[in-house]
Amino acid sequence: MKTIEKIGLGGGCHWCTEAVFQSIKGVSLVEQGFISSIEDFSSLSEGVIVHFDPAEVSLEDLVEIHTHTHESTSNHSFRKKYRSAVYYFDTTQKHVVKKALKSLTSEFDKDLITLVLPFDSFVLSIENFQNYFKRNKEAPFCTRYIVPKIEKLQDHFPQRMLEDSPI
Repeated sequence: MKTIEKIGLGGGCHWCTEAVFQSIKGVSLVEQGFISSIEDFSSLSEGVIVHFDPAEVSLEDLVEIHTHTHESTSNHSFRKKYRSAVYYFDTTQKHVVKKALKSLTSEFDKDLITLVLPFDSFVLSIENFQNYFKRNKEAPFCTRYIVPKIEKLQDHFPQRMLEDSPI
């Protein structure tokens, strides 16, 4: 019997994050919407919930892919809407994510700003926005922002990608 875990991820536009993780082996579902944590991070921010089989893709691999496919070192003015974060569901995930982020710091020229936050709530996007890239590959937004992220996956993580690449 498969064990499916889930992790929340936020960074850039949730259309982009959804497309990236829909391309990864071992990911069974990507829910796109708005995610929140607690206290200073209780406002909703664009994000996804990734459901994955840890026997096929590790949480560490998902964190590595996440940090490399959004601006995880840039503290830009839209960070409230596009919070760079990993939202954990239990303390084991929290420790794994923190350790993974620490080990990834040497891969970047600047410090990672990705937060490790407890999951609090999630609001699913309206149906018209779900599976956005799959339904709108030729849209200007997709060709400008999403296709380069998928190409980066193909270049840096080809072993992690599904065989039927979305581009």
